[in-house]
Formats: sequence, structure tokens, C-alpha cells
Amino acid sequence: MNDLPILCLAGPTASGKSATTHTLAQYWPIEVIVMDSATIYRGMDIGTAKPSAQEQAAIPHHLLDIRDPAESYSAAEFASDASRLIQGIQARGRYPVLCGGTMLYYKALREGLNDLPQADPVIRRQLDERAQEIGWPAMHEELRRIDPDTAARLAPRDSQRIQRALEIFHISGKTMSDWLQEKAQPQEKSHHYITLSLEPQDRAWLHRRIATRYRDMIEQGLLQEVEKLHQRSDLHPGLTSIRCVGYRQLWAYLDGEVSLEQAVEQAIAATRQLAKRQLTWLRSEPGRLQFNCQDPQAAEHVVAAARHYWPA
Repeated sequence: MNDLPILCLAGPTASGKSATTHTLAQYWPIEVIVMDSATIYRGMDIGTAKPSAQEQAAIPHHLLDIRDPAESYSAAEFASDASRLIQGIQARGRYPVLCGGTMLYYKALREGLNDLPQADPVIRRQLDERAQEIGWPAMHEELRRIDPDTAARLAPRDSQRIQRALEIFHISGKTMSDWLQEKAQPQEKSHHYITLSLEPQDRAWLHRRIATRYRDMIEQGLLQEVEKLHQRSDLHPGLTSIRCVGYRQLWAYLDGEVSLEQAVEQAIAATRQLAKRQLTWLRSEPGRLQFNCQDPQAAEHVVAAARHYWPA
């Protein structure tokens, strides 16, 4: 088992990754290592499209519900956790499948990460307070003056990444670009990874799917889910969990900043932007195998590709 490649089922949000794992499970005894920076949080189920209890009973899933929303989780922690899980799954004679859209986690697992400074909650809160005063586009402009290379890679409203880049500079006095030029810390043991990427041929198809899914989430009780989080005094919009796409927009509604319909439209637009970033990252992925997620037979095509790497 240790010599078999590790399959990574990737793709933008709403591309059908979870459904495809169920098709793979019909042919191999798989266990899923979830590669998602949102489903790690307890109490955030509907908006993250977290696998249901029934789905988790049918296929073992790992790295779900491992953090409280007040806590943090890093790509480096994912790399360590996933490496440990891969060894354990293989030792049981089963097949590990990475599944998700947080591509930084995938990069950390395969290549290691630069030893970036740890997060500083005081500096983060200061940056959040300043952003509330002047807005994230103005914060992006500040970053451009400090670190033009990093700013050029980020959208003016990409609050999480803008904040992290500014935080790194304020902590260390070095820009993120300078840190990233230094050699990454490799993982102790490498595996051979095969990237199976579900991608749409028609971007408009994915956009419609994203809008329908988010409105379905509202019908399923997503607003009530966010209300429970909003009632907690220890949670605030500066936390990574609350800034998750689809959550921060409803949080703004509960804070009285926008109407519910505005929040829903903003969440749909933000999810589309997330999908765009995921696709951009995937298209730079060397050697990925592409599958048209609009094809009703996409999952079977993934199975056919998996047969080249795993014994039937």
C-alpha cells in the first residue's frame, strides 16, 4: 500500500468532489482526508457543505470538526495531520483520498512551506480595526507600497490574504515576498500524488450551480447556523472561521450592515470569486488530470483514471 500513489480529488467549490468520492468508494475501500479550511470548524455545517452523518458513516472522513471557530488551523498543521493519517490509512490496507479545494493545504503537504511567522492576534485585531475605518481596498494599497509583488497577486477585497501579508510585515519587518523567496521546509516523507481535477467547461454553469446551492443552504437553515455563532461573545469578523465565504456576509447582515438579500448576493459573488481563484491555482498545477464536472459521467471517468494507479 505504501507504494501506491495518493489520489487528490480537487476542483472548485460546487464541482461535485464529494459525490465523486462516493463513486470511488464503490470500487475501493477508501478513507477521505478532507482538504478544506472551513469544514474543520465545529458548528459550521450547512455553509461548508460538510458531509452528513450518513455520508460519514458510509465513508470514513478525517479532519472534520477538529477546531472550535475561535481557534486557528494552519497549512503546516494540515500537512502534519494528513501525513500521519495517510500512514495510518495505508497501514489498515485502505486507500487514502485527499478531497477538497484548499490548494494551499495540498501544496504544504507535497512541498512543505516557508517557515512564516506565527499569527499575532493583537496585530490582527489592529489591522481589522484599521480596515473597518478605511476599507480593504485602501489596506491593499498600503500593502502595495510595502510589498508590491504580493499585492499584485491579491484582489483589493481579499481581506484574509491582505491581512496576513500586512501581519507578517508588522511582526517581522520582512515582506511576504522576502519570506517566500527563502527555501521551504520539506516534508519528512514524500508520496507520489496524482491530482484529479473536476473543472467546468462553461464557467456560467458553475456560477448558476453556486447560486442555487447557496440559496438552498439558506432554505436549509444557514442563517440560523450563523445566528448561533453570532450570539457567542468570543467570535468576531476578524477570525478566520467567521471570514469564511458565505458566513461573513450573513454576519454583516446580523450586524445590520446590509439587508438579507444583499448578504445573499454578496455571498454568491464571493463564492464565485473563490471558485475563480481555485481554478487559477489548479491550472498552474503540473500534471493534473482534468475531468469535465458538467459531464454526468464525470465520476466514472475519475474511476477509470484511478484504475491506472490502484489495483481493482
